[in-house]
Amino acid sequence: MTDGRGIPLGLTVAGANVNDHLLLEQTLQAMVVERPSPSRTGEQHLCLDKGYDYEVVDTLVDEQGFVAHLRRRGEDTKAKPRDPAKKARRWVVERAHSWLNRFRRILVRWEKRADTYTAMLQIACAVTAWENAGLPG
Repeated sequence: MTDGRGIPLGLTVAGANVNDHLLLEQTLQAMVVERPSPSRTGEQHLCLDKGYDYEVVDTLVDEQGFVAHLRRRGEDTKAKPRDPAKKARRWVVERAHSWLNRFRRILVRWEKRADTYTAMLQIACAVTAWENAGLPG
């Protein structure tokens, strides 16, 4: 889970054979930054890809008070005309992955235990957040 700039806010570790939509609730609960209460004036958006196109996800997104930006399976990208005034949002996740891949220990998983790997991911996320927050040091 990232903020609008791609800074990691929470993570969940699972095997590569686990579907992403099954980890959504865990990932949302893993956010380290306290989330403000959603309101009509302060909508909170959640950008998801086609791998999250399930009723369980729709229910969870509604319960959590997010506005979902979800591409549906079978939906053609050319079917909707693109509004040039709106920016694409899905790139922020790829940007966060790119930042994390700069850490060799993350890119090549040396740890066998999930808790050790999670700790390394949390350190990488903290360093990434610090570097991209614009703070001195």
